Amino acid sequence: MNEVIMELKNITKYFPGVVALDDMSFTVRKGTVHGLIGENGAGKSTLIKVFTGVNQPDKGQIFIDGKQVHLTNPMVAKHAGVGCVYQELNIVQELNVTDNLFINYYKTKGPLCDYKTMHKRAAEIMADLGQPVDPRTECSKLGLGVQQTIEIGKSILSDARLIIMDEPTSSLSESEVEQLFKTIKMLKDKGISIVFVSHKLEEIFECCDDITVMRDGKWISTTPVQEMTKDLLISHMVGRSLDNLFPKEFAQKGEEMLRIEHMNSAGVLHDVSFTAYAGEVLGFSGLVGAGRTETMRALFGADIRDSGDIYIKGKKVNIVRPADAIHNKIAFLTEDRKGEGLILDASVMNNLHLATIDRDRKGLLLDESKHRKVAEENVKTYRIKTPTLETPVGSLSGGNQQKVVIGKWVNTDADIYIFDEPTRGIDVGAKIEVYNVMNDLVKKGKAVLMVSSELPEILGMSDRVIVMRHGRIMAKIDRDSEHFNQEDIMKAAWGGTLE
Repeated sequence: MNEVIMELKNITKYFPGVVALDDMSFTVRKGTVHGLIGENGAGKSTLIKVFTGVNQPDKGQIFIDGKQVHLTNPMVAKHAGVGCVYQELNIVQELNVTDNLFINYYKTKGPLCDYKTMHKRAAEIMADLGQPVDPRTECSKLGLGVQQTIEIGKSILSDARLIIMDEPTSSLSESEVEQLFKTIKMLKDKGISIVFVSHKLEEIFECCDDITVMRDGKWISTTPVQEMTKDLLISHMVGRSLDNLFPKEFAQKGEEMLRIEHMNSAGVLHDVSFTAYAGEVLGFSGLVGAGRTETMRALFGADIRDSGDIYIKGKKVNIVRPADAIHNKIAFLTEDRKGEGLILDASVMNNLHLATIDRDRKGLLLDESKHRKVAEENVKTYRIKTPTLETPVGSLSGGNQQKVVIGKWVNTDADIYIFDEPTRGIDVGAKIEVYNVMNDLVKKGKAVLMVSSELPEILGMSDRVIVMRHGRIMAKIDRDSEHFNQEDIMKAAWGGTLE
């Protein structure tokens, strides 16, 4: 396990106005899981692109098995034994398992594809990785966990000896995460090395042998996992001690802001009723498929509801599309920030004004000076790391993209804010900044509805918690209740009754 398979020495990478990697060094031992962690903007994504040949360093050297290599493009990196499972999976949904696995390695028999051989090999690979599925199954019919295993299978087919996993658990259920960890152990036992990139500290401690921390493009530390503590890891990441991971601030509970009565959606939501008040964070907890996101989408008019009434400040309103919700001063920070929250090719400035574009006009034209002034204030307030306001938002790190989404909606000056998985895929420092935005909103008399799959987050930031299961509300728990604990929330999420 002390044999080094890959080493990056003194890697520096420049982008216009930014030093993305600054004299960064990184060593991976054979048959180990090496955790890579750091705040958003620390340089992890750029380092991954150097690993995989997407970006070439301006300075520094790369060694594989002790020999210097030049990874000039992704195919060269693959041939050198480097594979990568990206956070955004590269699966062609319309193709079956076999076609996705062999998309770059089709086997032929004469002029035709040898599907008999490929189907057999695909079935063997998926079974070995703990996901025995029919290789003829169309990928659109498979869950995220199986699709992710297909991506790992691609690396196996290319004889990868080092596989990078970028936020591999960000969209997986608990059982899928458990299966992934079994797969990682199996790969490790075969002598394959894993670079495991995650913002979830508990996962880093659970499956890694070594942990490297990055900050501002620089190497901060590399430590055997048994010598690392959670507090020390956080301190290395952010450069300071974080005594409170959930900086909850309590505001004065105010008037009723939102009331939902008997909301139904065929096969999805069943008689959902709840009330949200000014000055509070109302948390929504439950297992995957509980109906939390579906409730928010129906409330916002993004999905059709079959029945049910919505009241804003005691007045019944008709919301059938998102424009109606925005008109009634509701903001929705969606779970899918890239697909629904942002226009990735558009600039940071334009994304910050997506929800207020109709308001910010000067006659028939946009008020460019006002746009720029507000955007500059947003960048400063939310500490958005971007070279310029004109930079495409898709080039920013996940945490900075999330800050742009937050700024976009806070600019609307809404009364009700829906935060759906607001800290998924972002680092601990960025999480605290998101929590502080919530604190500021409730102190201003806003109501915040927070959907989260992380129970510590639910307990840390909520004033009240609604627990859902299969589209129904199972429990409503106040912060001062004896049931305001992880065990009882999980019990309700699994269908149990709280006495």
